[in-house]
Amino acid sequence: MGMKLACLGLLGVLAFAQETSTERDAARDVLHKMSDLETSLDVRTIVEKITVNNPARDQVAARAKELMEKELLAMSDDITKHPEIGFEEYKSIEKLTTYLKQHGFEVTMGAANMKTAFVARYKGNRGAPNLGVILEYDALRGTTRAFHGDQHSSQGPVGMAAAVAIAELLEKSKMPGSVTVFGTPGEEMMPPNAKTDMFKAGVFNGMDILVRSHSSSTTSRPAAGFGTCCLNIDGVKYTFSGAPSHQMTPWAGRNALEAVIHLFNNIDAVRSSIRPEARIQGVITEGGAAPNVVPDRAVADFYIRYPDEVYLAQVREFVDNAAKAAALATGTKVKIDNYGQDRDGIAVASLSELAFSYMKKYGATRIAEQPGKPQGYEETGSVSSEIPGIGFSAATSTWPNHTYEMETDALGEIGHKGFTVDAQAMAALLYDYLTHPEYRGQVKREFDGIKTLFDEYKSSLRKVYVKPNVVDPK
Repeated sequence: MGMKLACLGLLGVLAFAQETSTERDAARDVLHKMSDLETSLDVRTIVEKITVNNPARDQVAARAKELMEKELLAMSDDITKHPEIGFEEYKSIEKLTTYLKQHGFEVTMGAANMKTAFVARYKGNRGAPNLGVILEYDALRGTTRAFHGDQHSSQGPVGMAAAVAIAELLEKSKMPGSVTVFGTPGEEMMPPNAKTDMFKAGVFNGMDILVRSHSSSTTSRPAAGFGTCCLNIDGVKYTFSGAPSHQMTPWAGRNALEAVIHLFNNIDAVRSSIRPEARIQGVITEGGAAPNVVPDRAVADFYIRYPDEVYLAQVREFVDNAAKAAALATGTKVKIDNYGQDRDGIAVASLSELAFSYMKKYGATRIAEQPGKPQGYEETGSVSSEIPGIGFSAATSTWPNHTYEMETDALGEIGHKGFTVDAQAMAALLYDYLTHPEYRGQVKREFDGIKTLFDEYKSSLRKVYVKPNVVDPK
């Protein structure tokens, strides 16, 4: 009976990722299979076994804490006070890469042709297992100034503390293993979609695991499965081209701004034919230069979102057709640029539960005892759907993300405490992954199993989202 109740409880957690009744119905068989997979893995027993007293592991975590307290919290504060928006983080990466070079890492700039992306490999690397650490450092675009309201200013220092602690272990012990640090710019912006472009360029090739940290108002971890923090997204720019003329003789031109207005109206007109969970969010970025000249160019930028990528394709078709219809109705032309996309990633309980255990061990506060919905460890999904990993999220603020108050907390006690906890927990988990081959096998088995089920899930959804048959008029 106890095992049956545990399975039912796990099914409830897993189903949290499916945000619509259609998804839940389509995923029913997949979720049962995922529950069976998680039960067979017995993650709780594995975590209890690994987290027993281990002086060598605790020494690595203590070294990460020492680096934070003596050097890297000050760097975090400095980056917080000097924010730089995405793809302009020149001073921030100078601080980060200088520190890595001082600790034996060889830095290569310009990863995937992005000036503020980099790869730093420890010079003493000794083959597999290959541990990867992701750093972020871009600030938010505020209305009055750039600001670190998502605390990316700390993610570089946290990741470096763990990476350096592991590098020193490799050097001292001469054990096999490698650590590589990835500097990923512009997380809050696209295009370009930095991690996706780096992934496509092969920057992460060879990594067995990837870890990162991120700010949070609670200490949390995701449930096993597939999902994303912010729905699946298509970033699409619609550029309309018309012909200029004097506004007193507008028939001599073609009004691109009117086309953009028609686009918004067309979208509103078809919302009743689109499932209500869709989010279609757009702004007009260009709309003409002078009121006495018919605008011959206008641009609208959209984030088109849906809980799953299968139905998102239908939503995207509606919006593209709305743009084409707007151009046809106004005698203009439209160019459609799908400049970026975010998709579901994979969460692995073998990693998230161990990370959560260590965050609590090292003193994290504001604990959320129940797992959150499944989601990948990075927002684009591209990397986390192909390489297992985990994002550490000890509580670092009492305020929501993307607020000026969260930036203030990055400089205070709650921020410093949470950042240090993340660094310790990250170092401890990397130590375990490095030194326990049976644990590495567990992580791979779970990740491969969920990835197979993810493909099965999407196939099930394709059978559900059937388009109505629209006949030709007679």
